This record gives sequence, structure tokens and C-alpha cells, in this order.
Amino acid sequence: MKIHLVPAAAGFVLLAGIGVAAADQVIVTPEQQTIIREHVQKHPLASVSLLGVELNVGSALPDTVELQSIPDVQYRYAVVDNRTVLVDPGTRRIVQVID
Repeated sequence: MKIHLVPAAAGFVLLAGIGVAAADQVIVTPEQQTIIREHVQKHPLASVSLLGVELNVGSALPDTVELQSIPDVQYRYAVVDNRTVLVDPGTRRIVQVID
């Protein structure tokens, strides 16, 4: 009986991990996308160069990068290596790279 429980428990843990990973995904609504793009175009920032930091979703920006707010959006933005990134201000992790 115990032999059957081990694979079942392992499968449950795997599924729970997938659920947690999916919960970490950030969904930016089309309305927020429009607000973000318009704000970034109206308020351009100088680009900051960062060596050794990959601009991927989930990558953290160092404290030296100043984050700018966007009205009606919980996230902040910065321009790094000529790419605009949307950042969670609490974790400083990139939630979206805007091209």
C-alpha cells in the first residue's frame, strides 16, 4: 500500500509546484498595456546600461536602477540597455519586457 502512495504524493507535489509557478505569472490587461505604452512614449527615460543583468521576465534589477511610476498601474518601469521593462516595485523583478 505504501508503494502506491509515494508516486501519488510525488505527482501531487509536482502539480502543486506547477500551480504555484502559474500563479506567479503576471497578466497585464490590454487596457493596462495601452496606458503603459502611452505613458512611456510621453515620458521617455534615458537608458541605463547594466552589465551582467539579463532582461528576462523574473530577472531582478539592482537598487541603482530608478523605477518610474505609471498612473493607474501597480508596476513601475525603467529603460535598461535601450529596452523598456515593467517591474514589480516590491521585488524589483521584471514582469514584462516592452518592445
